[in-house]
Amino acid sequence: MQQVRSGTARVALWLAFLLTAFTSLLAQPPAQAAPAAEPFRVLALYNGTWDAAHISFVHEANTWFPQQAAANGFTYTSSNNWDLLANGGVNSYQVVLFLDDLPQTAAQRTGFENYMRNGGAWMGFHVSAFTTNAASWSWYHNTFLGSGNFRSNTWGPTTAVLKVEDRTHPSTVNLPTTFTSSVSEWYSWSNDLRTNPAIKILASIDPSSFPLGTDPNQTWYSGYYPILWTNTNYKMLYANFGHNAMNYDTNTTLSSTFASATQNRFLLDGLKWLGGSSSTTPPGDGIPSTNWYSVRNGGNSTCVDARAAATANGTVIQQYACNSTAAQQFQFVGTDSGYVRINARSNPAQVIDVAERSTADNAPLQLWAYSSGTNQQWQPVKEASGNYHFAARHSGKCLTASTAATNSVQLTQRTCDGSAAQSFQLTAQP
Repeated sequence: MQQVRSGTARVALWLAFLLTAFTSLLAQPPAQAAPAAEPFRVLALYNGTWDAAHISFVHEANTWFPQQAAANGFTYTSSNNWDLLANGGVNSYQVVLFLDDLPQTAAQRTGFENYMRNGGAWMGFHVSAFTTNAASWSWYHNTFLGSGNFRSNTWGPTTAVLKVEDRTHPSTVNLPTTFTSSVSEWYSWSNDLRTNPAIKILASIDPSSFPLGTDPNQTWYSGYYPILWTNTNYKMLYANFGHNAMNYDTNTTLSSTFASATQNRFLLDGLKWLGGSSSTTPPGDGIPSTNWYSVRNGGNSTCVDARAAATANGTVIQQYACNSTAAQQFQFVGTDSGYVRINARSNPAQVIDVAERSTADNAPLQLWAYSSGTNQQWQPVKEASGNYHFAARHSGKCLTASTAATNSVQLTQRTCDGSAAQSFQLTAQP
């Protein structure tokens, strides 16, 4: 009988334990889902008072973008108060859109330039690039957009077959090689964007589109016409569409800018890329990409120098006593993922290059025409002192000077070791 009572007691204790454990589990709060990513904020600025085709596009955009916002991780606010650029109101938004105009006052223009230089993101449409006086705001028209003056347009508004020239950019990675756009009036420009090293053309008019236009006097029969592009010095996209076909007599819209699903894919993917700018490391680890710098070695105090002030392919990159000449001035222009190309001031198309794409220690550095090679791209890493070291993208090895302050010694790449020979001070030059 004692054994039975002991066994019964053990069972009772075990049941009591299970009941306690079960009750404890019931008392626990339910597991919480991981918080959703905070939506990025988009501000769309518009004028909405001139040209019925532009007004029609504004109305469409202010309907279509809010419909897409929740599913694509952003919020959308539209406003015709362009002074939000002047008074700092734009700074609470990760992305600003120009739908049918551009800043007109000096304060608005200065505010927008500061917004972009400080990491803001921008998407512009059609008439936001229009000007016949690019010199009146040269930074915007010649430097930022790169397009210069309006030169000509097609008429009437039509679709076009667009050729995607770069399918690696986040805004175009999901696009086919060619696609048919929505209807628009198409612009051409005084500047050839292909000659601007800061501009990456994403899509252009495919030759199969010619003749493009319905008025023989305003039809393109041949030529090269960029439609979508980005400036690699900034987080920006320009799209040369945003003009619907109209019956001007009855003010009736005859087409939709959002009629092409493929074109819409560009808009949404591009907007997501722009909206992510606030959570990514700025290109060049915070080095402003429009400035020119002397680059002084932290160990021997000599400066990075293009030998004999030359700019030809193969020009030796050496150390030399600092003298503030153009041969010792360089610009750090973002490519992607935090890497930069290091442009020579005397010829910005020439960059610091690891010879023969070598991955070996002591491989020499030279100037060479930029061709997007990974041996021509460097990751700047800011040190506690404020200096930088620079790691080559193809090898992971660091730009290195000699230990002695000897003129004309060629710079090399070597395994990164944290030494002063791999530490460089950047000083902005006029």
